[in-house]
Amino acid sequence: MRILGIDPGTIKLGYSIVDAEEEIQVVDYGVLNFSPRMPIEERLCSLYVGLSEIIAKHRPDEVAIEEPFIGRNVHSALAIGRAETVAILATANQGLPIHYYSPAQVKKQVTGYGRSDKQQVQEMVKMQLGLPQLPQPSDAADALAIAICHIQQSRLNQWLAKQISK
Repeated sequence: MRILGIDPGTIKLGYSIVDAEEEIQVVDYGVLNFSPRMPIEERLCSLYVGLSEIIAKHRPDEVAIEEPFIGRNVHSALAIGRAETVAILATANQGLPIHYYSPAQVKKQVTGYGRSDKQQVQEMVKMQLGLPQLPQPSDAADALAIAICHIQQSRLNQWLAKQISK
């Protein structure tokens, strides 16, 4: 199973591609970067094109997207929501199943604590994937964490389904 993990943002969108067989293998990760001076409609269009190219290149089986955290900064939450919508559109147009996780779910699944900071998430992603160094930038590390979260949740769901059917 190949997973595309997405950490939405209109200036920096983190993405990751991981294969989940026995061991989780990193295929690719990075960030789509855009100037904050670029008009929002151009950034959103570029996000769509960039994600579509990643999907065409890596052919993921499923997608895991982090849902926006709605804190005190409403403007930021709206921007992330726009990026999330573009990510949903780009992946849904390819017929890919999409799974959504809150930031707290991702942190809890990857670090064991739902309020972990970015450094803790990066450290645990590095350890779990056997990377030689911390994944950078943090948006890419978050996308890797989202993919790991989805894989672990999928494995748990499969195990539970087997237990129920016994």
